[in-house]
Amino acid sequence: MTQNSAAPLSGRVAVISGASSGIGEATAERLSARGAAVVLLARREDRLADLTARIGRNGGTAVPIAVDVTDAAAVRAAADRVAAELGGADLLFNNAGVMLPAPIEELAAGQWQHQIDLNVTGLMNTVGAFVPQLVEAGTERGVADLISTSSIAAQNIFPNFAVYSATKAYVTHLSRHLRAELGAKNVRVSAIEPGIVGTELQDHVTDPGALEWLDGSKETMEWLTPQDVAATIGFLAELPPRVNLQQVTIMPTGQPS
Repeated sequence: MTQNSAAPLSGRVAVISGASSGIGEATAERLSARGAAVVLLARREDRLADLTARIGRNGGTAVPIAVDVTDAAAVRAAADRVAAELGGADLLFNNAGVMLPAPIEELAAGQWQHQIDLNVTGLMNTVGAFVPQLVEAGTERGVADLISTSSIAAQNIFPNFAVYSATKAYVTHLSRHLRAELGAKNVRVSAIEPGIVGTELQDHVTDPGALEWLDGSKETMEWLTPQDVAATIGFLAELPPRVNLQQVTIMPTGQPS
């Protein structure tokens, strides 16, 4: 794979789930600015349209596809469209997710299932749909990337975050296994484990204790921005094909754990 300094990701096709806001949105803009064509997967068509227009005004190429990643058939149809229109993806950023902390004794089964459906099943739907394209790209171009958003919660213990943390531990451990399977096929696999990032993720939190903890953390530290994480995704994608950072933890300087 050849690169040029002005657009080091030129010629690459990056699929980004959860692209309508936060880390996904920032990553789409980052990878586009570095030369990649970006495919934007999310449910909110209006947000995708705005992002597509913004990327276009900045000289980039973006293809919006309104899709719910928990719908396996819809994700497969999106993958077919990427193959037909762009020749297939060589970078997949699994970023769609939700965080709904609550004490386990509340028995918030609906919230448990929502997190499992999106953070685990949605992830597997995108992996299943796009890995064949990544393997093909790795064979033909010498490198492809499968990057997934996990969390520091996959490693550390946070009371009331048990189900969310378990879903993110799944992401991290799955990534380790997929790297062992796909590395020999020139597909790099990475899990990104951020600490607290200022995104819409916190807007979905309803548990009073978790909200109090999040509000208090704003007083003691400066949270990461989506652009901080997007820069890390860009860094991974621009590494020489021989280099695979398997697991990257990115934390606010002031967050102790």
